[in-house]
Amino acid sequence: MPTPNKAASVAELKDAFQSSNAAVLTEYRGLTVAQLKTLRRSLGENAQYAVVKNTLTKIAANEAGITALDEHFAGPTAVAFVTGDPVESAKALRDFAKENPNLIIKAGVLDGKALSADDIKKLADLESREVLLSKLAGAFKGKQTQAAQLFQALPTKLVRTVDALRAKQAEQGGAE
Repeated sequence: MPTPNKAASVAELKDAFQSSNAAVLTEYRGLTVAQLKTLRRSLGENAQYAVVKNTLTKIAANEAGITALDEHFAGPTAVAFVTGDPVESAKALRDFAKENPNLIIKAGVLDGKALSADDIKKLADLESREVLLSKLAGAFKGKQTQAAQLFQALPTKLVRTVDALRAKQAEQGGAE
């Protein structure tokens, strides 16, 4: 029979899984407390990084409807519960792992879909949401400019064509 503390931990972890956009499992073996503090700081307000007990976290994930991570709950595990932009958090984890090879990204889940470690690295290679939105806005602006030029060109061409026809008729009329 589970103790009240364990039941409370499972409930808290379940809420964390349900309220986050994404969750990333990592292995932190060999990292110091200071390094973990630095990692938490680099994640900022977008994510909460928690060292967890595998059995309790597996139960909480299953209760939250996430079963794809079951095989990754082995060894010392910590979870980054992402509530903000998943790309920014993936970048922070990737960059920290480059500087500290003891941090190993195991797997994750994004909007209920399982992600492998490679998928998380690909996610980290994406540009941030703001950059993508600004590129999209620039593309729309460029297309609008092209459309305006096209619509402006049509009447101009029509006027030139009519003038050319008048000139041709005047030449032909003068030659007769």
